Amino acid sequence: MSITVNIHQALRHLINNQAIAEVSGTTVGECLADLVRQFPGIETKLFNKKGKLLNYVDIYVNLESSYPEELAKPVMDGDKLSITLMIAGG
Repeated sequence: MSITVNIHQALRHLINNQAIAEVSGTTVGECLADLVRQFPGIETKLFNKKGKLLNYVDIYVNLESSYPEELAKPVMDGDKLSITLMIAGG
C-alpha cells in the first residue's frame, strides 16, 4: 500500500530536504511509523515520549484533519497525508 506524505517545510531537513515521502500502512499511525523507520530523526519532532503526536502537529488525510482519530484513522492505497505544524506568529 503506497501513501504519499507531504512534509512541512520546517521538517524537510530531517528527511534529506525532500518535500514528499512514500510510506506504507493501513492507518495514519502505521504510515508515520514507516516514515520514522525511514528517517529516524523526525520522530522527536512528531511524537512525545509516550508516542502521542505533539500538540502542535496536525495530520491531514486527503486535505481533511485526522482529528479526533489521529493515529488510528484508516488510510487507503493512494491517499495523501500532510504533516502540518501549528506555528504562532504575529
